[in-house]
Amino acid sequence: MSDLAEKKCVACNADAVRVSADEQTSLLAELDGWVIDSEKGTDKLARTFDFPNFVSALNFANAVGELAEAEDHHPQLIIEWGRVDVCWWTHAISGLHLNDFIMAARCDELRR
Repeated sequence: MSDLAEKKCVACNADAVRVSADEQTSLLAELDGWVIDSEKGTDKLARTFDFPNFVSALNFANAVGELAEAEDHHPQLIIEWGRVDVCWWTHAISGLHLNDFIMAARCDELRR
């Protein structure tokens, strides 16, 4: 398990500090295939996971959902035949927090 995946999420509020651009670059290097997308001025951490069929994709999405519930930090999930799009960002700050990178690393671990 990666060091990032072993960290715990912390509760966030509107005063939480966003991850800086330099930190984003460093943290992205610890992840597999994630990119930062900006949607309406909000940075989001995104990755598509490919699967051989719908059931495998759905099982993965459910596992991500269980992780999200355990940390009370929830992603956007789009499930299609053979793929799951996962997108993390912190709503309270309309941007990226360390929690988002932690959860992305945990998604990577689920896929291994």
